[in-house]
Amino acid sequence: MTEAPGSAASGAPSPGSAPGGGTRGLLALVGGGEWTGSASFDAELLASSTGEVVVLPTAAAYENPGRAVETAERWFSGLGGRVRPCMVLTRRDAEDQALAEVVAEASFVYLSGGSPLHLRSVLKGSAVLRSLRHAWRSGAVVAGSSAGAMVLSDPMVDPRGGALTVGLGFVRDVAVVPHYGGEVTERLRRTLGLAPRGCAVVAVPERGALLRDGDGLWRTAGEGRVAVFVDGEEAGLEVLAGRPVD
Repeated sequence: MTEAPGSAASGAPSPGSAPGGGTRGLLALVGGGEWTGSASFDAELLASSTGEVVVLPTAAAYENPGRAVETAERWFSGLGGRVRPCMVLTRRDAEDQALAEVVAEASFVYLSGGSPLHLRSVLKGSAVLRSLRHAWRSGAVVAGSSAGAMVLSDPMVDPRGGALTVGLGFVRDVAVVPHYGGEVTERLRRTLGLAPRGCAVVAVPERGALLRDGDGLWRTAGEGRVAVFVDGEEAGLEVLAGRPVD
C-alpha cells in the first residue's frame, strides 16, 4: 500500500473539509471485480461505517442487478456486515424520495459495476445523487467499482472508445480507467492523448483500489498496481494531492 500527502494552503480548509464544517468520508475507486477474490480493503471500508452497506446496482440495471446485490450480500456477510439494497435502476427511481432518503442516511454506499453511461444518465442531477453527495460530505464511505468508479470522477472516460466526457465530479481533474492489466493498451493510449492538460488519468486493476481518506490523503490498496498518468507520462500519487472535490 502506498500513500501521498494531501495539500492545502495555510489557513484554508483541509481538502476533506465539507460545507458546514463536516469532513468527507473515505472514497474508494475500485478497478472492478467487486466483492470477489482478496479485495481486503472492503473490510476497512466496512469498519469505517456502521456495518450496513447500501448497494446501488444501477450500472447493472440491464445485466442482472439482483444477482449483483446477492453477490454483495454474501461478500459483506462474510466480513461481518449487512447489505441494504437500493434498487435505483431508472431515472424515475433516482427521483424517488424514499430511495433518496436511504442514500442520505447511509454510512456506506457502494456503486456496482456495469454501464457507466447508464449509471450517469440515471443519477445526474437527481434526488439520489444529491443524497449521495450529502452522505459523503457528512462522512459516509462512498465506493464505486468499474463503472461506479468511472462516474465518480470528472472527466469520465467514455467506454465506447476511450474519449473523455462529463462525469459526476465527486473528484475533479481525475479520470478513472478500470480493469488495468499493467500495460498501456491502445484505448488507454487514446485516453492519455485526449486528457486535458494536467488531468490525472488513474488506471486501476481489478480487485485493486485507489482510496482517498477524509483528510485528503490518497493511497492504494488491494491487488495489482495503480498507475497514475499526467500529460501522457506516468507520475506518482503525489500529483493527486489537492485535486478538487465536490
